[in-house]
Amino acid sequence: MSESYDMAWSEVFDRLGSLPKYARVYGVPRGGAIVAGLLASRWANVVVARTPEDADCILDDIIDSGATKARYPGKPFHALVDKTGSDAAIGWVRFPWEHKAQHDDLADTVVRQLQAIGEDPTREGLRETPQRYLKAMREMTEGLRLDPREPLRKMFNETHDEIVVVRGIPFTSLCEHHLLPFSGTVDFAYLPAGAVVGLSKIPRFIHILAKRPQVQERLTAQIADIFCEVVAPRGAMVVVKGEHSCMRLRGVRSDGDMVTSVVRGVFKDKPEARAEALALFTRR
Repeated sequence: MSESYDMAWSEVFDRLGSLPKYARVYGVPRGGAIVAGLLASRWANVVVARTPEDADCILDDIIDSGATKARYPGKPFHALVDKTGSDAAIGWVRFPWEHKAQHDDLADTVVRQLQAIGEDPTREGLRETPQRYLKAMREMTEGLRLDPREPLRKMFNETHDEIVVVRGIPFTSLCEHHLLPFSGTVDFAYLPAGAVVGLSKIPRFIHILAKRPQVQERLTAQIADIFCEVVAPRGAMVVVKGEHSCMRLRGVRSDGDMVTSVVRGVFKDKPEARAEALALFTRR
């Protein structure tokens, strides 16, 4: 997957030509409004509706996670770029109307946050903080632009029919409620069904899942479910131990570990298999 992609105007107009020509379209602010205006300027029978309710369909510049699309149920939803479908391999997209202006807008939001807490964003130590912050956030959320299934597709046919355990895999993620980090370790076990995965691929796919806004419970389930989806083992078991700075630094301001677990397949159906995996997790 590419890190970034600058879309030319020629491709924008090529993609406009593939969008359905509904009579009344509504563009999601801000990028979708530009798409709607471009479509209406190209086709005489298309007009821009003032509200979503007045429109026959909703337009956006990009469908990324699908969260914006979910806010408009009951209406056809289209975009120039659909990263949940045919454009999944495209990385960070910059449209012709964005480029430097978009980056400046994003940096300005960080400046406003600094002002809101009573800081002076013009002082020496903070002048470059907005750019550093944006770069750090992109790094900490790089998993949104990577496919966690990809590392697991490299498998080897083996007849090994005993439990495989990888313990103490470190991770750092972002709590999606406060965008503060939480970190810890993952203990992972699976029982092969004719195929094994390269050792390094297991931490790799876990890191991709962690490098996005998360909650620990969902992260734990995703590790098990995606591994089972791609590798199809007889079973998988995951135990995640995490320390959350959102609990330590704010609110209750208390220390404490959070432990979550998920079992799939034979580890769910057979208590003796689950007990064996737990013993391997704790054995020194």
